[in-house]
Amino acid sequence: MADLHKKTKALMNEPRLVAMDDALRGVRTATEAVAADSRPVPDPEVAATAKRRQFSSKEKRRILAAADRCSEAGAIGALLRREGIYSSLLATWRRQREAAERVALEPRKRGRKADPGLAEGRRVAELTKDNERLRRKLAQAHTIIDVQKKLCTLLGLPTAEDPDEKS
Repeated sequence: MADLHKKTKALMNEPRLVAMDDALRGVRTATEAVAADSRPVPDPEVAATAKRRQFSSKEKRRILAAADRCSEAGAIGALLRREGIYSSLLATWRRQREAAERVALEPRKRGRKADPGLAEGRRVAELTKDNERLRRKLAQAHTIIDVQKKLCTLLGLPTAEDPDEKS
């Protein structure tokens, strides 16, 4: 056994085996370092899809004020890149701001506001009444037409319904 131990020690001291042992040790440490540095696996509970950003009115006003202060060439582009928004969104916010200002400056009607349900009920009642009036008028027109047809047949005059009797 001592003989085996001496042979192993002699082999271990051989330069080629020492170099191979060092290379294996380097591979092991590199593999351990990669395993330690690897990023954690993402949580499967988290949605992978991007979520649409929503801006509060305070953020919109802040960004619009910053855009209004931009006077140099390219300053608005830099602002848009910094905030991560598109120019179309900025244009939409400007339109919304102008519309809000317009509404705020319009004169308001005084007094109690009309109840939409009550106004709808009144409109339905008015349309129903108008519909009944037109039905009566149509029935009266049909009666007049029937009387005219009977009179034409009594007098022997041609009617529009008789295609063979044309004058």
